[in-house]
Amino acid sequence: MTTSHVKRAFKYRFYPTDAQAVELSRTFGCVRKVYNLALAARTEAWARQERVNYNQTSVMLTAWKKTEELAFLNEVSSVPLQQTLRHLQMAFTNFFGKRAKYPRFKSRKKSRKSAEYTTSGFRFRDGRLTLAKMSQPLDIVWSRPLPEGAKPSTVTVSQDSSGRWFVSLLCEDPGVKPLPATDTAVGIDVGLNHLLTLSTGEKITNPRHERRDRARLALAQRRLAKKAKGDGTNRAKARRKVAKIHARIADRRRDHLHKLTTRLVRENQTLVIEDLTVRNMVKNRSLARAISDAAWSEFRSMLEYKAAWYGREVIAVDRFFPSSKLCSHCGTLAERMPLHVRTWTCEGCGTTHDRDVNAAKNLKAAGLAVTACGAGVRPQRRTPGGQSATKQETPRREP
Repeated sequence: MTTSHVKRAFKYRFYPTDAQAVELSRTFGCVRKVYNLALAARTEAWARQERVNYNQTSVMLTAWKKTEELAFLNEVSSVPLQQTLRHLQMAFTNFFGKRAKYPRFKSRKKSRKSAEYTTSGFRFRDGRLTLAKMSQPLDIVWSRPLPEGAKPSTVTVSQDSSGRWFVSLLCEDPGVKPLPATDTAVGIDVGLNHLLTLSTGEKITNPRHERRDRARLALAQRRLAKKAKGDGTNRAKARRKVAKIHARIADRRRDHLHKLTTRLVRENQTLVIEDLTVRNMVKNRSLARAISDAAWSEFRSMLEYKAAWYGREVIAVDRFFPSSKLCSHCGTLAERMPLHVRTWTCEGCGTTHDRDVNAAKNLKAAGLAVTACGAGVRPQRRTPGGQSATKQETPRREP
């Protein structure tokens, strides 16, 4: 992996002026409108067994701007409008490649409010960012410096459901370099009572971020439910209060996972995890809230792209591997292992196991077996030396 190819998105909060907020809100609406128009056109063409590509939708955009009904599209920068057509093209590419579902129309209330600018749509000089159609630079809170000499290739402006404004700058980061290789390996078993259990015996407590704010969230949701439905000001205020609590929970969860995954990647050369189908597991009503709060999928995603950055290896062991029922000391397989059983004694050797620690040890052994001889378990994804066995794009994440 060459460090010049590593791009990172540096996300900052900013505070727009009233004029900038109006301009950006108008841009968000135009981006959503163009996306929906292009999707409708491509869907209609598909029904006629025809295909429409990006170039054709770009021609359509030019024609739409000339109509009286859509003349307002000329009031905003053309760069985000062209970018949303590229995003739609990528969505269809993923759909035809069976990597995603058919693209859906963007909703004014539910869809993410964002606009992406390429280099022709912004000016970045001396730490000041000015977007097209704006005379003043954005008032950005530079919570951390950009890499020295960094030149953003794209800038994405967004507003979350709680009303906060963010700008994300995609830059090449020369500071991302493979870490010195070590011979350490660790098995990681995820859980609910403990967020992670390592093969070393260490258990990492589950912070349960959602539970800490559950009472406050429930109160805000009850107040929202009592507001008259519609676009009233009171309902909008109540909805924003709910969104702020959700944002607070998500921020704490993300910060904790970033610190945790960075530590694990720095300390270990090989990290072995279990390939869990979280999407199916959250269908269990009794555990759905707790599983969602634990954010196992987000943990795995962070672990994998950081391993790719720093030259580490992540191995995902097949979900059907009996890590909990297998004795890590002698290899005896227990017949049954209900979830409520947290400690058990092996009938073969008499060793008493902690269920989670034993599972983590078995995952480590299985992952090392795959590394050594490629047999024993079926890894779903593997990232040796920072490269994935499956096709992946350059990660665009925060550190």
